Amino acid sequence: MHGLLLIDKAPGMTSHDVVRKVKRIYRTRKVGHAGTLDPLATGVLPVAIGDGTKILQFMLAEDKSYLATFKLGITTDTLDADGQVLQERTVPKFTADDLEKVCTEFRGNIEQLPPMYSALKKDGVPLYKLARQGITVERKLRQVTIKRLEAIRFDSKTVTIEVDCTKGTYIRTLISDIGEQLACGAHLTALRRLQSGVFSIDECQTLDDLQQREEPVSALLSLDDALRSYPIVALNESAANALTFGIPPQLNQVEAFAELCSGDLYRLQIDHGLAAIARYMPLRDKEKRGDFELIRVFVSR
Repeated sequence: MHGLLLIDKAPGMTSHDVVRKVKRIYRTRKVGHAGTLDPLATGVLPVAIGDGTKILQFMLAEDKSYLATFKLGITTDTLDADGQVLQERTVPKFTADDLEKVCTEFRGNIEQLPPMYSALKKDGVPLYKLARQGITVERKLRQVTIKRLEAIRFDSKTVTIEVDCTKGTYIRTLISDIGEQLACGAHLTALRRLQSGVFSIDECQTLDDLQQREEPVSALLSLDDALRSYPIVALNESAANALTFGIPPQLNQVEAFAELCSGDLYRLQIDHGLAAIARYMPLRDKEKRGDFELIRVFVSR
């Protein structure tokens, strides 16, 4: 049993809670998720089963979209409503133009300081475990890209935004930084992931829905369907045979269904079935075999 589930995570659960429930539903131990959601958050959580775990690296690399609501004037230690209040400040009056000006400052490439309450590790220990002990450690700034940031609703103390961003973006941190730019602080009160890569919330189901299915296996996307965002390159018989020995195909051994761009990833298919994910690299100096760099192979002898 192999494939990908698209779960609409409920509030109050960790992503690992979802994995544990999926393990029980499918009676299997090989389950993983792509893109951690905090307990407060809801929405798109891709969950892989069996060999589906082999494609999680590609799910993690995808862009994300969120709907987020935050409260102004109050900061917390976790940067969200689940934390302890650190400070309360007066919220200045602001207009839609003021809010737009602040949003403009956070669009594009920005640097973020990862929060202490996060799953990042320091010497093998998750930061949130250190934070619970009152320990703060140095963290490196990371660069992320905010591709879209729009304020869609606001009143005197509450703002709702939509965000399109690259992997690794901390929405809690983004909101905390926006709050500081508004000179009053802020913390996240609600977060919903609307999109993860090509997967939208409309394609997802809740764990309750999944448990009520007579045949839960019918909810699984195939590995090929799960990787549908990558263009297809079909292999001829010679290339297919070579691939089973780990030999990447040459350009004259494939039929591409889209223009090939150096450095991009493609689905290599054998008889319309997923065989590998490979990067088109025709000008590699160190690798004389083939015009593709194999990233993950799904077939073997």
